[in-house]
Amino acid sequence: MNGWKHKRSPIIWRELLDRGGKGLLLGGLNEFLEYAQNYYGITSTMLTEEMLEIAEENLQAHMESEKEQEEFRSLINPLQIWITSASAPTCYQLIPLLATGDVFGMTTEISIHLLDAVQFKECLSGIVMEVEDMAFPLLRGISGHTEIDKAFLQADVIIVLDDIILERDTQTLENCIRTVSEICQAYAPLIEKNAKSGVRIICTGKTFVNLKAMMIITYVPSIKPENVIAVATSWESASKAVLARKLNMNAAGVKDVIVWGNISGCIYIDLSHAKLYRCDSAIWGPANFSRPLLNLIYDSKWINSEFMSAQSLSSSRVCHCAGILLSHAVATALRYWFHGSPPGEIVSMGIFSEGQFCIPEGIVFSMPVRFQNGSWEVVTELEINEKTQEVLGRLSYDLIQEKRIALKEIKEMHPYRADKITTKKDLCQEMETFPTGSV
Repeated sequence: MNGWKHKRSPIIWRELLDRGGKGLLLGGLNEFLEYAQNYYGITSTMLTEEMLEIAEENLQAHMESEKEQEEFRSLINPLQIWITSASAPTCYQLIPLLATGDVFGMTTEISIHLLDAVQFKECLSGIVMEVEDMAFPLLRGISGHTEIDKAFLQADVIIVLDDIILERDTQTLENCIRTVSEICQAYAPLIEKNAKSGVRIICTGKTFVNLKAMMIITYVPSIKPENVIAVATSWESASKAVLARKLNMNAAGVKDVIVWGNISGCIYIDLSHAKLYRCDSAIWGPANFSRPLLNLIYDSKWINSEFMSAQSLSSSRVCHCAGILLSHAVATALRYWFHGSPPGEIVSMGIFSEGQFCIPEGIVFSMPVRFQNGSWEVVTELEINEKTQEVLGRLSYDLIQEKRIALKEIKEMHPYRADKITTKKDLCQEMETFPTGSV
């Protein structure tokens, strides 16, 4: 740090801690004694043997103190976080966000476990070494894993990043869904066996995000459905950024933009409940004063054309991003889950439907929620107009189709499990109650 050359212990320097500035190297013990004599008139009468005895006692006391601290730290169980498909760019961007304390709290230690296929072992080792070198104070440990049978051991949080590469010319939808099902089937018994009973599972990625969450809920019956969510906050952020550019304001002032539907498929950005804070307009008020967004954007043509075009561009960015947007979305969702979302604000999240807003039961659908006291609840008091309800019906159809194909694949592969994977309504009944004309 200081560029000093000194070969023998001890090394002694002077540093004005209260004023800052560069330290001054004094040297070894003899140089220190000479310095104390010249500047302060203090002379030591101790012999070298006495000093060595004191040094030995001090070292022993220091080692005992360190041992006590280590025992004390061992009593504090760190949060066990498992990340699948950990060689993905999203994981690389996510780790610093988790380890700084902004997500789980400044007093919560964490241990991170990176899981991926054996061909990515070298990549995982590189990430582990780099993170260790960063010396995060709240990171108890980080490790890479390529052996699937040891996955999710004592997991408190599981972040599912798995994606499949879509090759539209050679892959059918059925083949893609079969691949997703196989991934979830591989994880399910390990989550059931190794993870803690209250484990929280968060799904994200660029493909089949809702389906992954639904399949995990299906395959792991011991996990409560409310403990599995799919992240939609990346769409929220992208939409708020587009609106903020239109209004020439800070995106932080755009609130309550709702994302409905299939997070990695067809979605509907609902602005009917969106509010603007600290917007430069003719009407001003205190910090908590807001105005309906649609009252300030009078151009409905812009919303239906340019805004939707911008959303298509945002969709491309979400699908081809370097991982920053998705990692920030995961970190935000986890922070809300553990510490609550901002009071009064609406957050969009993919959750297991129980029929809210007339959305068919048994599918994972992005809808408005609030986080509080370590859990979430659907904001069912929102009024939904007829147009939005019709759109929700169309969006539900895609997810029901995905589910139907997935259940068909499961039944063909594991016919003996067919009874265990049905939901509250049989899929046929679900299709019969679907709104007419929505296809």
